[in-house]
Parts: sequence; structure tokens; C-alpha cells
Amino acid sequence: MATSTARRKRSSRTGTSTLTVAGLEVQVVRKQIKNLHLGVYPPAGRVRVAVPVAMNDEAVRLAVIGKLGWIKRQRAGFAAQPRQTSREMVNGESHYFQGRRYRLRVISGGTVAKVRIVGSAVIELAVPKRATRQKRETVLNHWYREQLRALAAPLIETWQKVLGVEARSWGIQRMKTKWGSCNPDTKRILLNLELAKKHPACVEYLVVHELVHLIERRHNDRFIALMDANLPKWRQYKKALNAEPLGHEEWGY
Repeated sequence: MATSTARRKRSSRTGTSTLTVAGLEVQVVRKQIKNLHLGVYPPAGRVRVAVPVAMNDEAVRLAVIGKLGWIKRQRAGFAAQPRQTSREMVNGESHYFQGRRYRLRVISGGTVAKVRIVGSAVIELAVPKRATRQKRETVLNHWYREQLRALAAPLIETWQKVLGVEARSWGIQRMKTKWGSCNPDTKRILLNLELAKKHPACVEYLVVHELVHLIERRHNDRFIALMDANLPKWRQYKKALNAEPLGHEEWGY
């Protein structure tokens, strides 16, 4: 059996604390739930476990020990994922859009900043002559946001009808730890801006995933059954999404 130590950094009846198990730092979130839920998140393999309020540290520690092999496999998989370096926004640089790789072509000296796809292999970025790297990135991200909104809007409308739910609002933002999120209480859905770079099927998977949370907030058997019934290939899309190159930011789903 693996040896382990447990150390509680902060005590609280509810809320978040940290345990160290076999040298692994584990975020522990105590909630009003019935069962323990363990997750490992990209890009660095952060380990988070949500547990019932009444579960003590020793029980949490034993549960994590029982899953150490699985945790290590998940972390190894994330470590092996291809990952982009920080973008310099210069000619010839690789950028992704809707699951395809493109080369960036910077056109400097115009008065109007804009982005367009040229042929099948080039993203053309037109910016004023003295535009900084940050300004170039801002222009490109604005374009990504517009493209993702244009793709996601009809998907959300369609799948709301299919599932019989309605999100009160939805938005796009840069997110560091998730591909998307849903607040069942406010019925608000958020999509990671990074999704603009992924295949449209992956975006559809995320839309369905978050809308299903308006029916079932947890990733339990009911949630899985709803996903299977409505999007049978969702596991394939999820795998593809998590296998594609990650951005240079520390963020995943």
C-alpha cells in the first residue's frame, strides 16, 4: 500500500481546505452533498474532491489513496498533451480555428483592424502600423469571440428546444480551469473563449453538456443517461476536445 500523510491547512465545517496525500496536494471542498466526487483537471493535473460536510479528513484520505493509480494516469495524460507556447503574434506563427491549424499573416499599416481567413491555411490579421503584440492579440481574440458566438448561438437555440430547457443568459469569457460552466440557479451558461479554436462538434458537445446541467446539476448516472440519449457520441467529442493542443494559459475541462 502506498504510504501517505495528511495535512489540513485550514479547518472549516464547509468550504475549501487542502490535504496532502502521498505527497499529492488535494483540494477538498465540503458541500451539502451525499457522495464523494473526485476530479483531476488539466493542464497541470490539479486534484479536487468534493465531499459531504460530515466526511472527516481520514475518510477523504483513504478515498484518495484508493484512487491514486487512476489519478496518476490522468495526470500523466495531461502532461503528455501538446501545448502551445506563448503567442508572439508574428508572421508564420501557428494559430488554430475550428479545429484546424493556420499560419498567421500580419498586415501592418492599415487604419482598420480586422481578421479574415485566406484560403485554407492562413489567418490574416490587419492592424495599424505601430500595433503592439498585446493589441494584435486583442484584435484576434475579438474575432475569435465573434466567431464562437456565431457558432454557439444557433446551437444553444436548437438544443434548448430539444432538451426542453431555457438558459436565461449565456456568455463567452476567458476561463483558466474549465471549458465551460453552468449555474443551474441563475440558469447562466459560460463558454471558454478557447473553444473558438476547437472543432465545431466539440463546441456542440459543450453546449449540450452545460444545458443538461439545467436538468441535472451533477455528473451522476442521470446526467450520463441524458447525454447518452441526446448526444450518443459525446464521449468521442469530449476525448477529441481534451486531446487537442492547449493554449499557453494555465486553464481545461
